[in-house]
Amino acid sequence: MRSKSRECAFKIIYADLINPNAGSSTRRSVYKSFGLNEEECAYADKLLAEVEEHREELVAVLDKYSIGFSEKRLFPVDKSLLLMALAEMRFEEDVPDIVCIDEAVGLARKYSTEKSAGFVNGILAAYLAGETK
Repeated sequence: MRSKSRECAFKIIYADLINPNAGSSTRRSVYKSFGLNEEECAYADKLLAEVEEHREELVAVLDKYSIGFSEKRLFPVDKSLLLMALAEMRFEEDVPDIVCIDEAVGLARKYSTEKSAGFVNGILAAYLAGETK
């Protein structure tokens, strides 16, 4: 059920990276195109709020774990996926980290380059290993 919410949140984060002035009309349009119900919209909104509220902290985590690639050099699709997954891993206690990683990798396979799934998996796995030591 949360898969659609994650996919919508990812698309909205990506749209915001490309056009920071997109606003709430993009959000409504994405939710409508996916046919999200009230609960799914609420979860996507929660993820988006976490990314927005903690963006600097999440970017710092990306810079720490994406060795050789500053956050500014990341492919926008991958960056959007990583921001969403990191927010979910850090702030959603009822979701196992492995689920967050699996969902982000699946979306990378669907929307990004051939090597992106491995890259996204590597960054999130490194974060998980580094934060649980």
